Amino acid sequence: MAKFRNSLLHRFLNWKSRNLSHRQFLMMLSALIGFIAGICAVTIKNLTHFIQLLLEGKSFINYHQAFYFIFPVLGLLVVYLIIKFIFRRPIGQGIPATLYAISRQKGIMKRFQMYASLITAPITVGFGGSVGLEAPTVASGASIGSNLSRLFLMNQTTRTLLIGCAAAGAMSSIFNAPIAAIIFAIEVFSLDLTLASLLPLLTASVSAVLTSYFFYGNEIILPFQLKDAFTISEVPYYILLGILAAACSVYFTWIHFKLMKTMVKIRSKFVRLIAAGLVLGVLIYFIPPLYGEGYNVVNNLLQENYLQALGTNLFNAYLDNIWIVITLLAGLVIFKIVATSLTLSAGGVGGIFAPVMFMGSAMGHCFALILNNLGIFGYKISVSNFTLVGMAGLMAGVLHAPLTAIFLIAELTHGYELFIPLMITAAISFMISSKFQPHSVYTMELAQRGDLLTHDKDHKVLTLMNITRVIEKNFIPIEIDMNLGDVIHQGVVKSSRNIFPVIDENRNFMGIILLDDIRPIMFDEKLYNEVKVQDIMQQAPEIIDIENDRMKEIMKKFQDSEAWNLPVVKKDKYVGFISKSKLLTAYRQKLIEVTV
Repeated sequence: MAKFRNSLLHRFLNWKSRNLSHRQFLMMLSALIGFIAGICAVTIKNLTHFIQLLLEGKSFINYHQAFYFIFPVLGLLVVYLIIKFIFRRPIGQGIPATLYAISRQKGIMKRFQMYASLITAPITVGFGGSVGLEAPTVASGASIGSNLSRLFLMNQTTRTLLIGCAAAGAMSSIFNAPIAAIIFAIEVFSLDLTLASLLPLLTASVSAVLTSYFFYGNEIILPFQLKDAFTISEVPYYILLGILAAACSVYFTWIHFKLMKTMVKIRSKFVRLIAAGLVLGVLIYFIPPLYGEGYNVVNNLLQENYLQALGTNLFNAYLDNIWIVITLLAGLVIFKIVATSLTLSAGGVGGIFAPVMFMGSAMGHCFALILNNLGIFGYKISVSNFTLVGMAGLMAGVLHAPLTAIFLIAELTHGYELFIPLMITAAISFMISSKFQPHSVYTMELAQRGDLLTHDKDHKVLTLMNITRVIEKNFIPIEIDMNLGDVIHQGVVKSSRNIFPVIDENRNFMGIILLDDIRPIMFDEKLYNEVKVQDIMQQAPEIIDIENDRMKEIMKKFQDSEAWNLPVVKKDKYVGFISKSKLLTAYRQKLIEVTV
């Protein structure tokens, strides 16, 4: 069977090479990936809704409030068992895992990632996990795009582009926003904005949105029509909203990574699941709107039905007091990211896109209610407009994707009447938050490890380069207890290089010997026993740590030291040398690959 498949693929590749250009086949493949991403989005949404309907059935409906406590823990437990006993490997968290695959694995993603998130994310969210479905959909589509590109023998650049097409397709299908989806792929995945990349992204985005229309028609996740027009007098309030969005963005990112790092200290994944799951259950029990994705809450806030958005809670008797309502809405902003981080740290599979929109809508709604009820401005501002723009402000600050935020909200509202306030709030939020946190939630850990791709071409090339491929190992090591005679007979005579690494008995790197340093005495046999290695060795101008140094740091070490060869160590043990000439040659080759 495998032989038949290989033969069929071989014949197809031969036919393709004779009848289709690379660009034509790329357009066909991007349309296919867009369709598959659309199917992934439909599948993941339907599975989630099916689980939610089961849990809200007649058996549980009378006790549903009480089950808020236990459902999330059960869902997380099922996901834990599936990962441990069926997949037997970590799934990875959506978009960060995809970005890492692009930067460090040449865009190659494991085959099981094509379906792993499709199974585990609906269970996580369906049982009440406080995360979104966007990132798992993107990850599944990206893995399919990666594996299709490998099947058809595409190069790394094309593979990265097809992963971007899958991301654009997934977002386009979920939100019915094809333009915003393209911008999302460009901003988040650092794709080059050229005609060669734009056309496949456009094709995938349109293909995915048509797939979504086929299954859902005009039904979208956030159905809303603008009711109130923007007025120039509201500009100062949108500026204030941008500042508030920046503050909430910094809070979101800080709390997220703080909680994730705290929970990782619990080494047992099962104990971590129980601890985080129980806290999550308590949180959802007291604040029911935190249950699941929360788009129903967002829709109620957009319709200015804040009582429905808050649902049944301990403060129902006091909801006729608007300041109690405002306090509860502020609580949603504060605790949503806590619930999201607990879900992810417990092993749940999901993303932070929906929580960002949830928090942004609650923040904007709360801000508008405060201004309207203070009564110091002489008139009331549009609560629904500020709810919408609040989502854009938080997206710009947390995701560092201001253009995605602007165009997504504009497309969701089927118009551009709010374009000016969207630009004002998103720009202010992005500028302020990026001062405090230079990287988004998706990219912060990758940036700290030096694995982040950016739109900077030089930085991108350096990140994609593989350090192990430029290490030279034809240098003869000299042991530190040797004498000059040993260096001559065991090193100089046998080596064609003019540098000799000095090591101890455990291969720990100690220093270097240069041929120029011993040339004046190397023919004086009287000194062979008198001169020891310690007398003629010197420190290396810089040392490259293969585990910690990335290409950018390595290039800087060559620049600062002005050396042509630098030693490489791993856990202090000698590995080899890297030469500047070989490094620059590898850089030029990778630059050609990236730009083709």
